Amino acid sequence: MSRQNIYDNDIFFSNYKKIRDNEKNANILFEKPALFSLLPDLNEKVILDLGCGYGENCIEFVKRGGSKVIGIDISKKMLEVAIKENSHKNIIYKNIPMEELHELDNKFDIVISSLAVHYVEDFKELSNNIYNLLNDGGVFIFSQENPLNTCFTKGERWTRDEKGNKIFANISNYSIDGERESVWFVDNVKKYHRKFSTILNSLIESGFTIEKLIEPIPSKEILEKYPEYEELNHKPYFLIVKVKKL
Repeated sequence: MSRQNIYDNDIFFSNYKKIRDNEKNANILFEKPALFSLLPDLNEKVILDLGCGYGENCIEFVKRGGSKVIGIDISKKMLEVAIKENSHKNIIYKNIPMEELHELDNKFDIVISSLAVHYVEDFKELSNNIYNLLNDGGVFIFSQENPLNTCFTKGERWTRDEKGNKIFANISNYSIDGERESVWFVDNVKKYHRKFSTILNSLIESGFTIEKLIEPIPSKEILEKYPEYEELNHKPYFLIVKVKKL
């Protein structure tokens, strides 16, 4: 099974960090608030963060009462930043990919992942592994690129009027699950598209109960400040999912 580690590419890493440092980036405005809105009480909980990146979420979980947080990431560059900027006695960072969860011998109350699962080829296997790692009553909460974004393979992403304004979003090959390749700072960035039904049925077949889905869109206040995000009313960037192991 192929595993991509694009975040250890120097060009990609430096450009990605510039985006995340920008206060008006979509992760800060939309993805993170929606993801955190689904968190249960973290007091004395054992938490696993998949694709933990810089460790910003890990440190927040500890602040909210988490007794132990394990953050895993395939990127050594990401973990170097996490260890430097977001270390804590209750946090352990490990350099392992999400495809190797079997290496973990812990049980968890909460598994959370921010914008990482669309880099994993076999989502069903990932879902099964997470289910097995969770305690009864545990929850899995994750965000990913919205399937309306990941499906895109050809043509123009937007239909525009004569002035260049976006009228509506175009999609292509939505019903075909599988690998997608794009240019994002560097060539050949690989992600995996899955239909909504593929995502939800994989979770259900693993034994999870679906609790909530969010596709965040901008508030009136955000649109007044950042009118460029009006395009989310046509095509949301993110999908956030909460499921539970009964």
